[in-house]
Formats: sequence, C-alpha cells, structure tokens
Amino acid sequence: MLADVRRRIESACSAAGRDPSTVTLVAVTKGHGPEEVRSALLDRGHRDLGENRVQEWQGKAEALGPDVAWHLVGHLQTNKVRFCTPFALIHSVDSERLADALEAEGTRRGHVFPVLLQVNVAGEAQKYGVPPTDVAELARHVASLAHVRLEGLMTIAPYADDPERARPVFRTLRGLADQHASGRTSMGMSGDLEVAIEEGATWVRVGRAAFEPAGVPPEEPAWT
Repeated sequence: MLADVRRRIESACSAAGRDPSTVTLVAVTKGHGPEEVRSALLDRGHRDLGENRVQEWQGKAEALGPDVAWHLVGHLQTNKVRFCTPFALIHSVDSERLADALEAEGTRRGHVFPVLLQVNVAGEAQKYGVPPTDVAELARHVASLAHVRLEGLMTIAPYADDPERARPVFRTLRGLADQHASGRTSMGMSGDLEVAIEEGATWVRVGRAAFEPAGVPPEEPAWT
C-alpha cells in the first residue's frame, strides 16, 4: 500500500544519505479505476499519478479532477501528442520525430512540454527507448526546441527476481543523465526502487506496490 511504499522510499533515502524530498513517487494507476485510485492514493494525499496509455488516462483525468499531477510513463505515439498538454511530465520521448511532434503542438498551443528521454539501457528488443549511444544526439536535438524542455532520462530495467541485477542499468542511466540531463532520472519500480534510489533516482514509478499490501511478489512490468 501507499504507506508501505513511502516507508521504503524513506528507508532507502536514509541508507543512501539522501533527503526523501529529492525522490518523487509516481504511483502508476494502470488497471485501476478512478474510485480505487481516489481511495488508495488521492484520499491519502498523493497527487503524482502515472498512466501508460493516453486513452486510459483521459477517462481517469476527467473523473478525478484537476488536483492531480499526471505523468505519462508509457510509449507515446505522435498522433496522441495533441492530448498531452495536461501532463506534468512525459517520461518517454524516444525519437527526434516524437520530439518534433511535441514541438509543433507546443508552438500551436503556446505550451512547453517537460519531458524525459527514454533510454533502452539493457538493449531489450521488446522495449522502447534510444540506445545509450544515441542519448547525446537526441538530447542536443531536444535542447534546440523552444517548446520541449528536457528534464532528465528514464529507463526500465529488465525484470529480475534479484533487484541487484538492475543496479548496472540504473548506474549507467545516472551516468548518462549526469552528462546530458542534469543528473535527473526516472528509474525503479515496485521490485527495485531501493536500488534505484541508491543509484540516484529522482522519480520512481510504482504501480503494484502502491495498491497491494507489502509482501506480494513482484510482477514483470506491464508496459514497455
């Protein structure tokens, strides 16, 4: 549940010598209806919510009202960009084409989109994201745009029973972020958030653990 996740974040920050206020919990609401989200999260004072599909987000955003900071954590298609001005942060920009679509929409609406670049650190064929070797070029391109603001980098580590296996992925992303994105990173989920925080995560994206009691075994991420 939410309280368990908050305790885990505080404990991990304490162990890493970090201020818990430097880590934002993005509670991912995929598969949970508006009333469940309200009961489990909003009624407990949590406002940073993540959704991985624009279509699913639209219904929830209407039902839950304006007092929510929505994060798009899943893949964004260019034909959905026109719906995305309400997002506080888009975690998944993975191409110049998508960045340019956001720039065009931002120009039309007078809006600046805050974004993260999604990096496929582990090189998994089924996941979106640019390879680490392309981060510098994409970061330079985004920096040239007037209506897209680079806030950091994001990655999804390969699923593993042992969270320590995610450490090299998180460490690599942090190194890339230090070079190209002010050190800010979105990484870590229900099963490995402690390792992500130790490696410097700025945002952790937690779905299952925010809704279920502690001790429920982890599941492989449902989005790519």
